Amino acid sequence: MSAFPVILFYKYVPIDEPAILVAALKTFCAERGIRGRVLIAEEGINGTLSGEADAIHACVAWLQADSRFHDMEFKWSDSETIPFPRLVIKMRPEIVTLQADRPLTADQDNHLTPEEWKRTIEENPDIVLVDVRNRYESAAGHFEGAIACDISHFRELPDYVIKLDHLKDKPVLMYCTGGIRCEKASALFRSEGFRDVRQLHGGIIKYQENFGNEHWLGECFVFDDRMSTRVEEGLKQVGSCAHTGRPSTRFVNCLHDPCHKLFILSEEAEEENSDYQLCPECLAAGITHQTADRGKQALQS
Repeated sequence: MSAFPVILFYKYVPIDEPAILVAALKTFCAERGIRGRVLIAEEGINGTLSGEADAIHACVAWLQADSRFHDMEFKWSDSETIPFPRLVIKMRPEIVTLQADRPLTADQDNHLTPEEWKRTIEENPDIVLVDVRNRYESAAGHFEGAIACDISHFRELPDYVIKLDHLKDKPVLMYCTGGIRCEKASALFRSEGFRDVRQLHGGIIKYQENFGNEHWLGECFVFDDRMSTRVEEGLKQVGSCAHTGRPSTRFVNCLHDPCHKLFILSEEAEEENSDYQLCPECLAAGITHQTADRGKQALQS
């Protein structure tokens, strides 16, 4: 058992007065030294938390004792330390920010289990795999042959989906890290006229629990201090330094604060050239290590 298990969970379920749940969960976690991030809205809950094993098991039991979350799935992973600097539990309009220009109800009727997903990939040559995560996530790892959406934030997907119009008559299999983004993305795609859309239940994390690296390349990006997780057996590394192409999955933020884009930078490249702390776009724009605006960093130091 991991000393500091990490749980990932979400559920689209009506929550009346989400502020009450925010306060109660915040108190519960703070008293037990649990850290992480949870978003709660009238449409549901979305979170990832870590702490000592007894505290996390108690948190799962506390959530499942709530009738709204009795059947909520929890995805577990390991960490040598608590991979979050603090506890953040907030109320939000959406539990994952899509900002579509129309009301969308999360799709929950077109899930494929990891077993069904794997079998469909292997048996149907006409399917198209679509990665609806951000581009830096798919750069670290992705399913073989998947189309990676060229977006920096999930809220960019409604404007990007038009670029996939040519796939409307194809059977589309979409995936994300834990499944939450797919439920909204699937509804968005179907509202745009995509006729056959299915999603991976439980996302990459649940698939890898069952099948490891079969049909998967690289690592899985996660939104905590670990940055990525990996299944060692059969690992085929695909992440590469944005400046030198060296194999790497070391993520950094662009040194130029107005940009702050996440990209992959190998340690060797950073040691060779301090300007490589800038993303390729900022470097191409003529910004250097000396001229980069480090506004937030200066305020934090």
